[in-house]
Amino acid sequence: MDAQISENRPAAEKSWKCGTLVYTASGLIILFVLLLTGDFIWSLRERSAGVIASLMFKKYEASDFLIGLLLTSLPSLLSVLICPIISVRSDRHRSRLGRRLPYLFLTTPIAVAGLIGMALSPWIGQQVIQYANAHHVDSNVMVLCVLGVFWTLFEVGAIAGNTIFTALINDVVPQNMLGRFYGLFRIMSIAAGILYTGFFLEPSNNHPELFFGAVALIYGLGFTAMCFLVKEGKYPDPEPIDPRATPARRFAGATKVYFKECYTNPYYLLLFVFWLLATFSFMPVNTYCIFYAGKCGVSLDTYGKCISAGFIVSLIISFPLGVLADKFHPLRCGIVSIGLYGLASFLSFFFIRSPLLFCIAFIAHILLSSIFNTLTASLLLRLLPHDRFAQFASASQILNSFWIILVMPIIGKLLDWLHNDYDYLYLMGFLISAGAVICGLWLSVWIRRRCGGLEHYQAP
Repeated sequence: MDAQISENRPAAEKSWKCGTLVYTASGLIILFVLLLTGDFIWSLRERSAGVIASLMFKKYEASDFLIGLLLTSLPSLLSVLICPIISVRSDRHRSRLGRRLPYLFLTTPIAVAGLIGMALSPWIGQQVIQYANAHHVDSNVMVLCVLGVFWTLFEVGAIAGNTIFTALINDVVPQNMLGRFYGLFRIMSIAAGILYTGFFLEPSNNHPELFFGAVALIYGLGFTAMCFLVKEGKYPDPEPIDPRATPARRFAGATKVYFKECYTNPYYLLLFVFWLLATFSFMPVNTYCIFYAGKCGVSLDTYGKCISAGFIVSLIISFPLGVLADKFHPLRCGIVSIGLYGLASFLSFFFIRSPLLFCIAFIAHILLSSIFNTLTASLLLRLLPHDRFAQFASASQILNSFWIILVMPIIGKLLDWLHNDYDYLYLMGFLISAGAVICGLWLSVWIRRRCGGLEHYQAP
C-alpha cells in the first residue's frame, strides 16, 4: 500500500498524515478500499448473525426474556470482561505487525468457530441427546443450550474484534478524514444490510444453518485477507513496567490506573452517559421489532423490504452526512439527530394502529437511527485521548454493557408481563433519547467553557 511517502516527493503533492503514516492520494484511496472491504464483510456478519440467531431462538421456543438475556445482556457482560483487557493490552502492544492487527488475527477464528457451531446446533443437540441417553430432555431445550454455548463463543470473538477494529481505524485514518471515512463506512454497512434483509432474510429463516455457515466462510476468509493487507505505523514506546512487580501487583496497579483515568474525570463520565443513552435509544425497537411486525400482521418478507427501503435512503445520504459531520462536528449533529428520533418515537407510540403505519414508523426508525449513527460514528474518536483511545473507548463500553445487562432483561420481562404488547417499544425509545439530548447539550456547554470549544478542542 502506498502509505508512506519519501522525503523527496514533489512539494506540490498533497498528503495526509496519521501518526507516522503519511498518505498520498492513491495511498489514502487504497487504505479506504481495504478498510471498507473489511467493514462490508464485518457488517454482513453483524447484520445477519444476530437476526438469524434470534429467529433460531424463537424457532426453538425461547421466551422474550431469554432472547433479551442472550442477545443483549450476555454480550454486554462479555464486553465488561473482555474490552478493558484487550484494549489496554493492544494500546501497549508493539510488534512487527503493529499493535492492533495481531489481536484481529487471533479473534477472527473464534468468531468463525462460533458461527459454525450455531449452524450445527440442531444436529449437535440431537447427538447429545442420543449419546447421553437423555431422551427425557426436551429436544428444543437441548438445542437452545447448544445455541447458547456457541452464541457465547461467537460473541467473545466478535466483541474483541470490534474493539480492535475501531481502534485500528483510529490509528491509521487521518483525523480530518474521519467523518468522510465513516460516511463511506456506513455505506458499506448499509449495503450489507440491504443485501441480507432484501434478499436473504426470509430464506435464512427457513435455512438458518446454511446461512450461518456461509457467513462464517465469508467473514473468516475476507476479514483475514484485509488484516494481511492493511499496515500500521510506528508508535511511541509505552510506559515501562516495573520488572520486579509480580503479575498480580501489575494487574492491580494497571486496574487502579485504568479506573482512575477513565472514571474520576466528570467530563468523560458525562460523555460516556451521553453516548450510552443515545446509542441505547434504538435498542428496544431493534431487539424486538421483528416480533412486533408479526403482531401487526406484517409478513417477514414485508418487514425485510421495510429495512431495505430505509437502508437504501440511508445509503444515498451517508457520504453527505459524513461531510456534514466533518464540517459541523459530530456532537452538534448527534444532538439534533437524536432529538428528531425521540420526536418520531413519541409519535409512533400513539399512531401505530395498522400494518401500513407500522411500516412507516419502522422505516422512520431505521432512517433516523442510521442518520444518527453516521453523523456520530467519529464522535468518540474526536473527543477521547488519541494515544489511549482503546482504553477510554472500552471504559465507555463497560458502562454501556452494565446498563444493557441491567435494563434489557427488565424490558424482556416487562414485555412478557404485558403479553407481548410491543407498542411500548417506541415509548421507551422516546424517554431514553430525551435523556440523551439533555446530556448532549450539557456536554457541548462543558466543551465550550473548559476544553477550547469544538473547533480548538483539547481532550482533558
